[in-house]
Amino acid sequence: MEQLFPRLTISTYQQELARLIQLHAPIDGTHNTAIAELYFRRASSEMEPTHTVNMPSLYVIVQGSKIATLAGENIRYDSATYMVTSVHLPVIGRITDASPQLPYLSLQLTLNPDVLLEIANKISPQRSRETGRGILVNTSTLSLLDAVLRLVQLLNTPKDIPMLAPLTIREIFYRVLQGEQGALLRQFALAGSYAHGISEAIHLIKRDYSEPLVISELAKNVSMSPTSLHKHFKRVTGMSPLQYQKIIRLQTARRLLIMEKLDAATVSFRVGYESPSQFSREYARLFGRPPISDVKHLRDSLYGHQ
Repeated sequence: MEQLFPRLTISTYQQELARLIQLHAPIDGTHNTAIAELYFRRASSEMEPTHTVNMPSLYVIVQGSKIATLAGENIRYDSATYMVTSVHLPVIGRITDASPQLPYLSLQLTLNPDVLLEIANKISPQRSRETGRGILVNTSTLSLLDAVLRLVQLLNTPKDIPMLAPLTIREIFYRVLQGEQGALLRQFALAGSYAHGISEAIHLIKRDYSEPLVISELAKNVSMSPTSLHKHFKRVTGMSPLQYQKIIRLQTARRLLIMEKLDAATVSFRVGYESPSQFSREYARLFGRPPISDVKHLRDSLYGHQ
């Protein structure tokens, strides 16, 4: 398939994508686009690690590099690779290569489960019980970058977006599913697979994060045994369901402390903790500082970058 692009190189696509991203993202930060599923990110310097929950998405870096840490495992990706997150995963992201002269530039394209399922069924309708990590890093290909570039170019002709963007997005995810680890990604779309069950379990934990988590009930809701749920959940996320819930609670608490300016005790009860002191201990363990000093540090950092 790659011989269809004899005169173009990976570098050619990256340079043109970098030019277009800088055009549509002239300042540092995350930028929405006229294509609802497509986001750009720009950073002119290496930054402190940021705690976030990655949505099911395709991530393509066209300039610079980044490390995503999931459950203590460092996953490095750069302009030679692309990353796919198949479920919502709490990660620590750190940009490791960026400068004012050569800013970090990347794009994110969110996964549509229905589109993924349709493509997966056409490629390989047979079911498999296989599961794997919810983050996959693969080597970029000319065919994938060609489709990504055509999607980004649509921003220059907005009238074409409603008709052509959905077709190009389908092509992009077809290329991803045809990639090195496409078979693993397909399992998250196929009902009846363990991976699909874990995807449903993650949805339920995120939805009811402040409620007590009863593993036997969660397992029943996704048609798995508690033992099987625990094994495959850890295989996909690198952590247990209870650890996952804890991180979602603490990340939500951090957001509430910053955005709503609530006190730590109020926030601890809101996200499901019964003990404010336990909340403070676990918060400091994850973010490196207790709630009050962490929020002050973050606000000082934000103020310093304005």
